[in-house]
Amino acid sequence: MTDIKRMTREELKCFLSEMGEKAFRADQIFSWIHEKRCVSFQEMTNLSKTLREQLYKTAELPVLKIEDLKISALDGTRKYLFSLSDGNVIESVLMRYKFGNSVCVSSQVGCRMGCRFCASTIGGVVRNLKASEILDEVYAIERDTGENVSHVVVMGSGEPFDNYEEVVRFLRLLTDPAGQNMSRRNITVSTCGIPEKIRRFAEEDISIQLALSLHAPDDGIRKKLMPVANQYPLKDVLAACDAYFEKTGRRVTYEYALVRDVNADVSSAEKLGRLLQGRNALVNLIPVNSIQERSYEKPDREALLAFQNALAKYGINATIRREMGADIQGACGQLRRSYLENGRKGALTE
Repeated sequence: MTDIKRMTREELKCFLSEMGEKAFRADQIFSWIHEKRCVSFQEMTNLSKTLREQLYKTAELPVLKIEDLKISALDGTRKYLFSLSDGNVIESVLMRYKFGNSVCVSSQVGCRMGCRFCASTIGGVVRNLKASEILDEVYAIERDTGENVSHVVVMGSGEPFDNYEEVVRFLRLLTDPAGQNMSRRNITVSTCGIPEKIRRFAEEDISIQLALSLHAPDDGIRKKLMPVANQYPLKDVLAACDAYFEKTGRRVTYEYALVRDVNADVSSAEKLGRLLQGRNALVNLIPVNSIQERSYEKPDREALLAFQNALAKYGINATIRREMGADIQGACGQLRRSYLENGRKGALTE
């Protein structure tokens, strides 16, 4: 069966041409999939019955099933556990802000990067997601809530650049004027730092916002937190980010998870300030989320502010991320991890 949800308009035209259909049918079907969010060919009522039957026999529209849903009593954040057609499960999160609804999507089932503070990496990567499956994380949430999604962050389970081709395809479909038509300024891709992929991404001519999972002011600390740092030294990663900014004009955001007694002291902040000084950079300070498999703890509020103030002395703009969904284990990988361990719906530990 051919997955037509991941097809571009041109690919869809070729597919339908082989079926003897005219090009305008591709535009109709593309609109049904990406504007109207249909989940079956029978909904495509302006197509002939014969064409709908042909599509049913030869094509597929991957649709995610809500396996579990947790809603925060604190801020209304909705954390979804979706099941895929092969029985795997992934997570997505809807966060409501004043500027609109933002969805954090996964790009892989699991992750092989091994970051010590992230539950997504426990158990490694199972497989890459198809562009259609990533898209339906957004569409399924819109179908469930009846609300539009205005912002997307590719920051859930998985390393986006470890699934490069499908993530780029997803981005092109998400921003297609004939489909969701999401503004490129409203989309962020977060990477742990693979220099050659960052440079390649700069040449894609889609100018998406880029975020680097930095999490350390030097290679020594970074290697303790992120195994990928053993392969890619900071100087190479930062040089690639600089190249991305030069090519696209998009300021890079540097994500920094603060871990008590590891990287959250003022000395680390000063080292980070010197590292990023002179760059058009935004640092997003993230109090680390506690997971049962790790002993990491977040610093107190006083330490967070001291870290932020130390960066300001180097001219570095730093924000402290608002914690969303704290009462429903909103961090990456936690709901999926609980579900797999318990093997049942509602497996989240309250």
